[in-house]
Amino acid sequence: MAKIFYVEDDHNLSFVVKDCLEIAGHQVHHFSKGDEALKAFTKFDYEICILDVMLPNLDGFSLVKAIRDKNPHIPVIFVSARVQIQDKLEGLQLGGDDYIFKPFSIEELLLKVNIFMKRIKPQNDMIIVQECIQFGSFRYDPDTMELIHRSAKHRLTAREVELLVYFLKNKNKLIPRRDILIALWGKDDYFLGRSLDVFISRLRKFLSADPTIKIENIPRVGFKFVLEA
Repeated sequence: MAKIFYVEDDHNLSFVVKDCLEIAGHQVHHFSKGDEALKAFTKFDYEICILDVMLPNLDGFSLVKAIRDKNPHIPVIFVSARVQIQDKLEGLQLGGDDYIFKPFSIEELLLKVNIFMKRIKPQNDMIIVQECIQFGSFRYDPDTMELIHRSAKHRLTAREVELLVYFLKNKNKLIPRRDILIALWGKDDYFLGRSLDVFISRLRKFLSADPTIKIENIPRVGFKFVLEA
């Protein structure tokens, strides 16, 4: 059973989805407005978020950014009528773990909820970073989620932290792209691959202050995180 945070302003759709999720044994708290949902999010210990994108008062993309500030690791599934590739990529880059186009089948949504529940039970130790990490001339502070280089500080997203830690655990090794996608998202997917490229580009920009650190792109294979001794 999952405790689900569900935000959808379509009354008919939300009624059906909530009913089906509860029949499947899940506990669902439904909200129709983004701002009201955000206030409630801080009061309960949810396990999965299901968010529409086009919401009144506070849209789903703004909502997920606020959620990630409060809980970097909770799975977020977007369910949206915005079906452009760029919309899906934006949702994933902002912190979504999956993005389902409307109309969708309840069976697909239930399957994804079950997959995420199985994934979060044995929490991956690379996701939770409790101690400062020192590498090259950088330091990562888990309390603020900041990557620090001298006086410069960059606030990382939860996914960027996961990617950085994964690279550090596999430094100076050739890492297939597929391995990174499965380690971070649980699947090898074209859209997730595009999102991965954006995260890597941002990390490269942050890390460029130290010439002893490089993220090398190995064409048609993957990446190599080079950290010189």
